[in-house]
Amino acid sequence: MRHVVIAVLGLLGTSAASGGEIRDLAAAARSILGASQGVYVEAADGTVLLAQNAARPVHPASVSKVPTTLALLRKFGPEHRFVTTFAASGRILEGTLYGDLLVESDGDPSLVDENALLVAERLKQLGIKRVAGNLRTHGPLTFDWQSGDGVPLRQALSGATPPAAWAAVRALEASNPNGAAPSSIALPGIQFAPTAWPAAASAGPGIPGLLDDQPLLVHRSQPLLSLVKSLNDYSNNIFKPFADAAGGAASVEMLARSVVPQAMRSEIVLGDGAGTDPRNRLSPRAAVKLLRALEQELTATGHALFDILPVAGVDEGTLRDRLSAPEEAGRVLGKTGTYGSYGASALIGAISTTDRGTVYFAILNHGIPVPQARLSQDRFVRALLMHLHSVPWNYQRDARPAVARAEILIVPR
Repeated sequence: MRHVVIAVLGLLGTSAASGGEIRDLAAAARSILGASQGVYVEAADGTVLLAQNAARPVHPASVSKVPTTLALLRKFGPEHRFVTTFAASGRILEGTLYGDLLVESDGDPSLVDENALLVAERLKQLGIKRVAGNLRTHGPLTFDWQSGDGVPLRQALSGATPPAAWAAVRALEASNPNGAAPSSIALPGIQFAPTAWPAAASAGPGIPGLLDDQPLLVHRSQPLLSLVKSLNDYSNNIFKPFADAAGGAASVEMLARSVVPQAMRSEIVLGDGAGTDPRNRLSPRAAVKLLRALEQELTATGHALFDILPVAGVDEGTLRDRLSAPEEAGRVLGKTGTYGSYGASALIGAISTTDRGTVYFAILNHGIPVPQARLSQDRFVRALLMHLHSVPWNYQRDARPAVARAEILIVPR
């Protein structure tokens, strides 16, 4: 059995925990997680409560999304909205756009069927029921969590979406005083079909209805803060292109290394910003320092960790059914990670307490079955909750659907 080192590292500027406190948590870590697994626990004042294999970097799976989240906030700010512009190239005559529908994207990763249906309704309000040309895209378009050529978006604009998407849009429009009446929203959306062009469609400038790459609508995503929270809640791997938006994996790694102590910088390796690259490595103690750097970034703009990471037993997603018993729900927030090919399973997070302030932890499992790792992680966090005087986070979940937080603006003509 490997020797378990429990130590307070003076070079990291931490204060000491009591010997009994360390021994209790160390025994819990060995018993519940196993002595070969990495775990690190730190109080708000920097006191190291537990450090077991804490400096050993292993594959962190989707915990890699934490430094990407930090990089996104640093680059764009929490209120940033991604923009997708819909424009017409041609004339609108009697409900038909004789030309192409143009889509200019700056990389919004959150466009889904519901957004497309709402865009189609607004286009119909502008008098476009049919498109005689095609849909052309420019820029990094992502739709329904997939990068592509615009074909799925065109299908959704034409109404070819699951019934649940239509139901969500009808419900949203019913609650929106400026929206279309729910009864007016009916299949299909707008039609894309070759149509013979009348002579008026080829007339010269000055004819009413002439549009030359004329913007029609601007779709603005939900704010970055809530967008990234929803992706972290479900651990969606659309974070991979998000790392590109933040400057690329190398830039994310550079930022991550810059916000941890010098001794930990080599313990952060990122081949991507989502957690799917086999090169990714992170140590438990570096993971906690990154979590604290993310918290500091959020605090500077009046936000908190629960604004961007899921709260166990409260938020939908990976932590909805974990640590969800009545006495523990709402007391733990965190980020999960799973990468079965490498036996990687992770849980890092924070607990609000009355005696230690915020207590941060990182459990990075490797080489054991994922179901077993998750059970062990939850058991150890329960031991932490029993050891600490924890309190629920002062958090209220935003129950609105994601599409309700986006905006569609009609461009004045």
